[in-house]
Amino acid sequence: MARPGMGRGLAAILPEAAAEPELRELPVESIRRNPQQPRTQFGPDSLKALAASLVEAGVVQPLIVRPLRDGRFELIAGERRWRAARRIGLQTIPGIVRTADDASMLQQAIVENVQREELNPLEEAAAYQQLIEDFSLTHDDVALRVGKSRTTITNTLRLLQLPPAIQRYVKDGSLRMGHARALLGTPDRAFQEQLAKRAVSEDLSVRDVEDAIRSREGTPATKATRTRGTKLRPPGLLELEELLGDYLETRVRISMGPSRGKVEVDFATLEDLERIYRIVTEGRRPTS
Repeated sequence: MARPGMGRGLAAILPEAAAEPELRELPVESIRRNPQQPRTQFGPDSLKALAASLVEAGVVQPLIVRPLRDGRFELIAGERRWRAARRIGLQTIPGIVRTADDASMLQQAIVENVQREELNPLEEAAAYQQLIEDFSLTHDDVALRVGKSRTTITNTLRLLQLPPAIQRYVKDGSLRMGHARALLGTPDRAFQEQLAKRAVSEDLSVRDVEDAIRSREGTPATKATRTRGTKLRPPGLLELEELLGDYLETRVRISMGPSRGKVEVDFATLEDLERIYRIVTEGRRPTS
């Protein structure tokens, strides 16, 4: 299912990239990869499974490419399918040929990958940063193009501030986004790396990381974990906020009183609120 605000497909966001699309059967060797492709990792097991699927059912979803002056084509979206097709020796593959400039091409590649959740967090952050630097976009502009909240874009971009060693942990899945955001709570990069290594080796929770940083920075845990009055927040509440925030891809705040609690969920636009509604009501993140 497409995300809200993207019901008309990528052309709804990038109409210039969808001008006069044409479905054709293209020689596999006439296609080259997109040098601006934000995704850099393609797991061998995943490619092997996809290749087996292509043998059984063929290529169900066409690639999206743009024509080049030398008669060849450049990928906009669908690199996994193209790689799998080459792996099993396919001579031709269906592709939708579109005229697209570099800006449209990069944006469309990012949108396609983000919607399919195929980028790891660091690749996603690097892609957003490239959009911002190359095309002078704001965080709000990027949020509109990829169908996510501005808060999610900003939080993801903050990962690029982490030391390379920690970025590798996030990239390979050893640390979650919640851990990474918690580590940004201290400016001491050496301590960030030390704590990240501990978090991986000792399987620390997000709250464990936050508490370690508060202790290091000399901030009483009670100051950061109090809600109204002088009551302490129940154990695990911060981690639940992080988990909900990661799942809904926005900022979540939880408060608890003596007999009831409250959950506050940030959203950027009506479309963003509809996206959150679908995640909650369907029990899963919508995909394209």
